[in-house]
Amino acid sequence: MEKEKTYQMKRMKYLSLAMVMVAACGWLSSCSIFSHTSKNKVWVDMMSEKRPLQLTEAQRVFVNDNNTFTLKFMEAANEADQGGSSFIFSPLSVTYVLAMVNDAANGATERELEQALGFHEGGIQAVNEYCRNLINNLPKVDEKVALNIANAIFLNKDYKLKDQFKQDIKEYYQAEAEALDFSSTKTVSHINNWCRKKTNGMIPSILSQVDPQAISYLLNAIYFKADWTSKFDPKNTKEETFTTANGKREIPMMHQNVLINYGKNDTYAAIDIPYGNKLWCMTVMLPEEGKTTDDIIHLLAETGWGTYQHQSLMKGALGHKVDLKLPRYETSSDTENLERGLNGLLQKLGIHEVFNPNCMEILNMCDRPVYINMIRQKAMIKVNEEGTEAAAVTGSGLLGGAAVDITPRATFHANRPFVYVIRELSSGIILFVGKFTGE
Repeated sequence: MEKEKTYQMKRMKYLSLAMVMVAACGWLSSCSIFSHTSKNKVWVDMMSEKRPLQLTEAQRVFVNDNNTFTLKFMEAANEADQGGSSFIFSPLSVTYVLAMVNDAANGATERELEQALGFHEGGIQAVNEYCRNLINNLPKVDEKVALNIANAIFLNKDYKLKDQFKQDIKEYYQAEAEALDFSSTKTVSHINNWCRKKTNGMIPSILSQVDPQAISYLLNAIYFKADWTSKFDPKNTKEETFTTANGKREIPMMHQNVLINYGKNDTYAAIDIPYGNKLWCMTVMLPEEGKTTDDIIHLLAETGWGTYQHQSLMKGALGHKVDLKLPRYETSSDTENLERGLNGLLQKLGIHEVFNPNCMEILNMCDRPVYINMIRQKAMIKVNEEGTEAAAVTGSGLLGGAAVDITPRATFHANRPFVYVIRELSSGIILFVGKFTGE
């Protein structure tokens, strides 16, 4: 049931990623296979049973439909930057910032936010409880994986938050409101230091300046750090040819032989590379001959993650002995470099009213209506032999106003542009989406 409102109307040593992103989607079979030796090759088992993240039925629907928002976000970002460069984003981080805004929203603005983010008309209470569940419990899924989801609200000292909003943000988002002097040059450093601290230094800043007229800045940071379940041996990393859209270049390519989830369809081949205790993974999707990363991204955005994976890859999929090659790389992204920025991207996805100064249905935040005049995300990922470290910060400014070996084999050499996501297997939640092009 929707909560009654009391006011108007309603981490890792080598790898890093930072930014402000229903039923289990273990999309290939999971079985227990121990290490095999064949033709002098040791195949490392990367498959295991998984513990579930506890979700209500309604929250499982939220996961599935928010993943749809995530994939559409990736498509919109891909279309907004046709320069062929690599990117990394966390739509879940954007979801958190907009969910905090949603807590103070009314009318059409609330309905629009919840619909676009995949919460439909679940209501403010249900959205808040879902976000709290992820903050509290997603980091506990695997003790070998470091995950931190942090939120903050920095308030212009000339304004005061409404008591209910202040209580909600603390209870559901673990965000303490902090009043600051927006006319002071120290304020921007203070806010950026929060970003640096929450992302283990990966995202050192989100703002270049603070608008003295702004009422508040809402921030979310997601930090992820994990070692591969089976690390790559640096001795096997060699400079190899990677084919980009603009030609060929030499990049460090990691190599190992693994027992791993593998599947393919007409558009791409895919593998799940697990982290830690195998409850988190990076799913890498490599285009089939005649296809591109654009084709993969469009297909995922059109069909949705769970539905497409279930219908096309789950059928008959088995653990494979895979000859795996993956680039060692770093990618950083800033939505300011996208056409029309994050504001324009979200408007393309159907979110308009929160940016409309003539609407201002965000009535329950402070003593005057507000709207979002800026929103931005910075993200970074580092991938190497040890594992992956990723982080993202999203900020918004608001103004007023074994015995017999029958295991199939496959070759997966990611020596051309590919798409990837980082996700939690038992729930299917996608934290990060990215594309690596070698550029």
